Amino acid sequence: QVQLAESGGGLVQAGGSLRLSCTASGRTLRSYAVGWFRQAPGKEREFVAGLTWSGDNTYYVDSVTGRFTISRDNAQNTVHLQMNSLKPEDTAVYYCAAAAAPMLSRQSARVDYWGQGTQVMVSS
Repeated sequence: QVQLAESGGGLVQAGGSLRLSCTASGRTLRSYAVGWFRQAPGKEREFVAGLTWSGDNTYYVDSVTGRFTISRDNAQNTVHLQMNSLKPEDTAVYYCAAAAAPMLSRQSARVDYWGQGTQVMVSS
């Protein structure tokens, strides 16, 4: 069993940056593919970024490519999401996700573990 806890959300102006962190407990994240999803009010939860189990590959939804970067710190058992050049449309609750698979699916139904979410609000 893996417990995930996000932190780092908040309110920022458009063009600003935030760094989200997801700290795992219970088991090491080295055995899991990890990533981030987000859910805006009235919308479905959508995939944002993923990092393979091996750590060799990252992948993103088109709308954040070039602005967001996912990374893993194995020593701290933590996953980060660096978000730059934020836009009002990035406003959402961001969820950390993990799956016992080589690669995290973009489909939320295939995620094995979720964090509780952290709110990101970007003002125009």
